[in-house]
Amino acid sequence: MIVKEQRSTPAEQTKTQNRAAWWPLAVLVAINILNFYDRQVAGAVVEPIRKEFLLSDTQIGLLNTLSTILYGLVGLPLGLMADRVSRKKLLAVGIAVWALFTAGARWVNSYSFLMITRLGVGVGEAAAAPTATSWIGDLFPPERRSKPLALFMLGVPVGGALSFFFTGPIAQRFGWRASLVVAAAPALLLIPLLLMLREPARGASEKNAPPQVDGSSVWKVLRIPTFWWIVLSGALVNFNLYSMGLFFPAFFARIHHMNLARAGIMTGIIYAVGGILGGSVAGIWGDHIVHRNRSGRMKIAALGALLAVPFSYYGFHQGYGSFALAVPLLTAAYGLLNMYYGLVYASIHDIVPPSLRGTSMSIYFLVMYLGGASWGTLIIGRLSDRFALHAAHLAGVDKITEAFKAIGLQQALLAVPVLSALLALVLWMGSRSIGRDIERQQA
Repeated sequence: MIVKEQRSTPAEQTKTQNRAAWWPLAVLVAINILNFYDRQVAGAVVEPIRKEFLLSDTQIGLLNTLSTILYGLVGLPLGLMADRVSRKKLLAVGIAVWALFTAGARWVNSYSFLMITRLGVGVGEAAAAPTATSWIGDLFPPERRSKPLALFMLGVPVGGALSFFFTGPIAQRFGWRASLVVAAAPALLLIPLLLMLREPARGASEKNAPPQVDGSSVWKVLRIPTFWWIVLSGALVNFNLYSMGLFFPAFFARIHHMNLARAGIMTGIIYAVGGILGGSVAGIWGDHIVHRNRSGRMKIAALGALLAVPFSYYGFHQGYGSFALAVPLLTAAYGLLNMYYGLVYASIHDIVPPSLRGTSMSIYFLVMYLGGASWGTLIIGRLSDRFALHAAHLAGVDKITEAFKAIGLQQALLAVPVLSALLALVLWMGSRSIGRDIERQQA
């Protein structure tokens, strides 16, 4: 009796490959969720920290600015390493570092000590994006990359939402230090799960053999015109999103008179609803439109930024008693801005070869953060202090009370719609050159 060997059809092989790709993606998504949980935890407790250490909004903004600058500086060598060494081992070390420094806030007794812990968190988290996005690029082919990258970047709103949901109530009951210790523990549990994954070969999902990395890899990335438009867009979108994440709870506390727990929950709702809807829509549209228009991903991101302008403007304009209108407006604004990640990160993969993805993401973060994004919270904080002082002077008093601090922060956050309009213009300019850069990369 002769037994014929049954061979899998191409469709069956594709389904098997898809199942093998989605499990490591799920682990990477979980890591990114905890990444942004720990990154946003300081914003959730910004008001008790400010009051305990008698900080100005400028000092609050500086916490994020310095940690983000360090994040960008450390990210470049880590991105270069991600193209040369084991990505899962590098990511595991990064997780351990950021979790331990997050928990280190338990012993914070001064503003300087708090700054050190946040700097340490920034160093650890700098390993996440270059390693994980490079890994995802090797799991999925170009025409199906928007959805997994958008899913990965849902870690921004989901992690932020969970951080605000849990941190506010925990801090309300047990103190803000305890809430940071609770934030650190889950990340450590993911390290063994990460190390059990099988890491794909670089360029495994490409139709053509990837080029080898050489010493000129950085310059190869910098010579891509669209890359510079994307870097500039990253500075603008993260200026807005980091500022919103840090000052949302303070905005709800000062303008809408919420306690710590409720302000955190409301911020979490905005992150969860707006972020998940925005990221999901971006992933679906991004993979759908790329078959018809190579510049479509960038154009959709530009449209989302433009639509965020009126929503953010009127959302921040709402005063006490207009809470029911402010929340849906700000939810829409955040969701539209959050569409950026899945669309633009997929566009970066479209214009750089597989062997340079870790390098390109680290350069993106370095130039983007040093060029503008890291200064967002500091500038908003500084504007808030200046507007608060101006409001006090108009009232004929020298002392800046909580009421004047509320006015100052509300006026400072109106910078968000202005920069959203500029973001839309930059993304549209990038859409005009990306078609040529994709052709060069494929050639």
